[in-house]
Amino acid sequence: MSQSNAKKYEIDMCNGPLLGKILVFYIPLMLSGVLQLLFNAADIAVVGRFAGNESLAAVGSTSSLTNLIVNLFIGLSVGANVLVARFYGAGQKDELKEMVQTAVATSVFSGIILVFVGFFVSKPALTLMGTPENVISHSVLYMRIYFAGMPFMMAYNFGAAVLRAVGDTKRPLYYLLLAGVVNVILNLIFVIVFQMGVAGVATATVISQAISAALVIRCLICTDSVYRLELNGIRIVPDKIAKMFKIGLPAGLQGALFSISNVLIQSSVNSFGSVAMAGNTAGSNIEGFVYTSMNAFYQSAISFCGQNYGAKKYRRVGKVLLICEILVIAVGLIMGIGAYLAAGTLLRLYSTDPEVIAYGILRMGYICVPYFLCGMMDVMVGGLRGIGYSIMPMLVSLTGACLFRVIWIYTVFHQVRTLPCLYISYPISWALTFSVHLICFIVVYQKLLKKEP
Repeated sequence: MSQSNAKKYEIDMCNGPLLGKILVFYIPLMLSGVLQLLFNAADIAVVGRFAGNESLAAVGSTSSLTNLIVNLFIGLSVGANVLVARFYGAGQKDELKEMVQTAVATSVFSGIILVFVGFFVSKPALTLMGTPENVISHSVLYMRIYFAGMPFMMAYNFGAAVLRAVGDTKRPLYYLLLAGVVNVILNLIFVIVFQMGVAGVATATVISQAISAALVIRCLICTDSVYRLELNGIRIVPDKIAKMFKIGLPAGLQGALFSISNVLIQSSVNSFGSVAMAGNTAGSNIEGFVYTSMNAFYQSAISFCGQNYGAKKYRRVGKVLLICEILVIAVGLIMGIGAYLAAGTLLRLYSTDPEVIAYGILRMGYICVPYFLCGMMDVMVGGLRGIGYSIMPMLVSLTGACLFRVIWIYTVFHQVRTLPCLYISYPISWALTFSVHLICFIVVYQKLLKKEP
């Protein structure tokens, strides 16, 4: 690939109007996130319609535990994204090259570690979560196969983080589109034709992840741009991984600890039985599309703020964050309310059981409508991380959301053991956390403006 061809995928985030560039960056990124969700949605829909409620509950009950384990490592890719964007914005080519090498090497080691963690942790962790006996064997099988594909998932996420940092969100979309088509086709073949159940959907997901990983790594190898990956140069550069951990580890810890609160909530949902679990699974899967559409603005804020911070254009950082906040509110309100209004129809894609659908609608009423608050919270975190602050948003998020939910479960929910009481803890925690993040950013931003050249 020629350098001029590679350049057409990149975005100059440091000069010119911001709104159009943010949208050009956002749309492929949002669609990529939706396609990734379709991997899981295809799993859940095919299992729910062709393998029954127990298999549906089994696949859904693993998501919070899977996120708990994986998020720590995915957080490191956030560190890679911030640093690549910073070095790219500052024009530091040698630093950028070492960062790309370190990111890919880290993805390899992370993936290998996760294979073993998933295999040995899945059964005891699912048992600890109170997964019902009629579900747990399916859940363990799904998780073990799913985690066998972790090297591919890590390679894709770290490779895509590099591309996002330079403004390229289009090619990861193309790769995921191809992998997504393969995933859906294999789901249908493995489950309907070969009657493989949860093993079939897990295997299809692993194969599709391998395809997307191979394509994104090939892209990094073949490009002639400054972020080119040289296979014989893949190594961990000590000062680069130290910086990546400084930014990415707090992000990963936040994601992992957030997942602990979600694991506790999943455990609370499990106490209502497998039908409630199936409804919760279907509802949360639909919500995932709304969340992903908003979360793309969080990632946009990271890359745009990172590049402008590297270029020392601090006033543009504030403009980036304001635009992303306005856009995420609009998208959150339109998609969140729209998903709730269409809940009955959408949930029938996962199950035709009226009781399952009723539980799904109940969840979506409390989560989808105020979901824009979650988007506002995340965008603020993205802005802070983009300019190098990672520990501060981690501590605020863990206190305002994670700790708050845990306390809620053991106090309020303990007294009023109903699903509405459980679900209302989400929007309350989002509003509280966003408010504190906003105060933190204002303080940091004022200090930053004083340093602008």
